[in-house]
Amino acid sequence: MEYRYLGNSGLQVSVVGLGCNNFGRRMDLEQTRAVVDRCFELGVNFFDTADVYGGAGRSEEFLGEALKGRRQEVVVATKFGMKMGEGPMQAGGSRRWIMQAVEDSLRRLGTDYIDLYQFHTPDPRTPIEETMRAMDDLVKQGKVRYIGHSNFSGWQTAEAHYIAKYEGLTPFVSAQNEWSLLRRSVEHDLVPACGRFNVGVLPYFPLASGLLTGKYRRGEPAPEGTRLSFGPMAERWMTDRAFDTVEKLEDYAKQRGHTLLELAIGWLASQPVVPSVIAGATKPEQVEANVAAAEWKLSAEELAEVDELTRR
Repeated sequence: MEYRYLGNSGLQVSVVGLGCNNFGRRMDLEQTRAVVDRCFELGVNFFDTADVYGGAGRSEEFLGEALKGRRQEVVVATKFGMKMGEGPMQAGGSRRWIMQAVEDSLRRLGTDYIDLYQFHTPDPRTPIEETMRAMDDLVKQGKVRYIGHSNFSGWQTAEAHYIAKYEGLTPFVSAQNEWSLLRRSVEHDLVPACGRFNVGVLPYFPLASGLLTGKYRRGEPAPEGTRLSFGPMAERWMTDRAFDTVEKLEDYAKQRGHTLLELAIGWLASQPVVPSVIAGATKPEQVEANVAAAEWKLSAEELAEVDELTRR
């Protein structure tokens, strides 16, 4: 397993991380333990969850249970900011909510500190200075080690950088945004900003909700029980336009002795700003496949060729 520094920090994370959004939703506690155990065996040390995952904090609870006795060996990342209940004070980036949300997450995770605490989505109603000062206080209190943001734009990343610099606050070291071979909009502004300010980009949905695994075929129904078998994700991804690109990418990978999944994860892991690719898994063998995929280090020539195949 390869380990990389997370942005401008001394924190090292595995090049493949485990996305825990299926815990408590598509996976029970026994399945969660099986996947987490395989991560330990393969050297995956980065576990990413959020207070909203699994519903009512169940993902955090399941992860905490699976890590019992091994907490010190891993990097635990969670998030706050999404709606966790009724009323105006159960979401967002206010100081009041942050101070409650962190205590709730610590309790569910069964730990006294969070390695990476991430602001899940921008809150247009709360000044970012208020959010950052509250997060800075959590770092000073020892409840949080590092802070990150999620779903920020490039200009918001730059704004946060300069607020931290000139106000003497803890800076964000990571940006978690959707990024895959089928969804590359972050490359226009977020990725350049993160490169300029040394913020690590943690791609989520690297497999486009599973479309880049190769198990879906044009004109055929999705396998029963999979993420793209129904609902809004199916409507988003099961399109002729998406399959046009997928089929080109699958052929490209096959010609070089690789799978589509290996191309999807290897391509992201080959980006200079990416310390870890957050990939979900519901079975131990999926963890194995994700870890193996990161071994393909694409050359500059291969990156350029893939860019041509996916450019719109």
